Amino acid sequence: MDQFMTWMTERFAPRMNRLARNAYVAALQDAILTTMPLIFIGTFATIMDVVRELVPSWPDFSAFNTYTFGLLSLFLAFLIPYSLMEKKKQKQTRRQAGLAGIAFFMMIISPEFTDGNIVVKFSALGAGGMIAAIVAGVFVGFVMSSFGKLHLFKEDSALPDFVTVWFDTLIPISLIIVVGWVLVTLMGWNIFDMITNFFMPLVSLGESFGGFVILNFLSMAFLYSFGISTWVLYPILSVVALSGIAANMDAAAAGMAAVNIHVYEVTWIMTIGGGGATFALAIMLCFLSKSHRLIMMGKTVIGPSIFNINEPLVYGTPITFNPILMIPMWIAGLVCPIITWVTFYFGLVPIPTRVFEMWYLPKFIFAYFSTGSIRGTVLAVVLFAVSWLIYYPFFKVYDKQVYEEEQAALKQESE
Repeated sequence: MDQFMTWMTERFAPRMNRLARNAYVAALQDAILTTMPLIFIGTFATIMDVVRELVPSWPDFSAFNTYTFGLLSLFLAFLIPYSLMEKKKQKQTRRQAGLAGIAFFMMIISPEFTDGNIVVKFSALGAGGMIAAIVAGVFVGFVMSSFGKLHLFKEDSALPDFVTVWFDTLIPISLIIVVGWVLVTLMGWNIFDMITNFFMPLVSLGESFGGFVILNFLSMAFLYSFGISTWVLYPILSVVALSGIAANMDAAAAGMAAVNIHVYEVTWIMTIGGGGATFALAIMLCFLSKSHRLIMMGKTVIGPSIFNINEPLVYGTPITFNPILMIPMWIAGLVCPIITWVTFYFGLVPIPTRVFEMWYLPKFIFAYFSTGSIRGTVLAVVLFAVSWLIYYPFFKVYDKQVYEEEQAALKQESE
């Protein structure tokens, strides 16, 4: 165990943290996170739909979702190259890169022009086109950043800075548009379908039982316990989860059954108190500890844990690099996803068909709205009970250890 901890600390964790700081990975993270407020607004429509089921005369708020979550890919096509230029220290051309991203993305989704009208498959603008938007955004960002050192005018030029930026971006933007024109117009390739079909096996793998368990275990428990941000895998998780809920929504609209379990509306039910389902541990620290330090820590973290913010607990208790508490986090990180998958797979709880991204709500409330059923709340209660049973024996061992250390320190001071 000591050798494993040393390897994780000195070799694995630094490499993963360097990966998280990579310009392309960081740009994807920033772009997706930037869209969160709009997705939250789309969630508002879900809450209003629940009211509408009870009161038929209630207004239809579906437009809140249509023009927020429903335009996710269009937002990403702009934000990814925009963010990448910031990471590459080329802020002066970030806006032009974002606009080029929209232009290239619109080209590859192959809209139809008929009698002066443009016809676009609307699902391509939402989460259904997320993979294509990421590929388009990364390509545009790569081209724009590659020409970042190209300057047609000297720094002491009399021309205003915004004019020089115009000319400096003409070549890379022209190259981007030419590539899109050649592939889509001249060669007649359906780039959107090609990209989607190429990555579909990876998305399907993420939607499988193994993908669901492993991805959530790695991001929400294993890597987290070594202080590695869960955001390292966020781009992968988002592609799987957001594409999945979009497909579920389309299936429900067509009168078919939803089948995608790996969606945030499901995975966030498991994170009771935050990654690793640590709410049970927060309660134990606050009310069952003998150690004075752990009691104080429990009082500090119990409030944030109710709203699923557990960084103070994970880094303050600590769980990170603490062999006694890392193990139950790993166990909970495996057991809870398995229970959750089986529950949804066998129809014990309905698979979500509406966007609900308010992860900061207490999980027993979140589970009801995300699944549209009281059975979702029952599942959250079961997962909490399971996490309690997992954490409790390890908590007792750790509390005893810390308490004895405190007593030894007090005895030494009295002498």
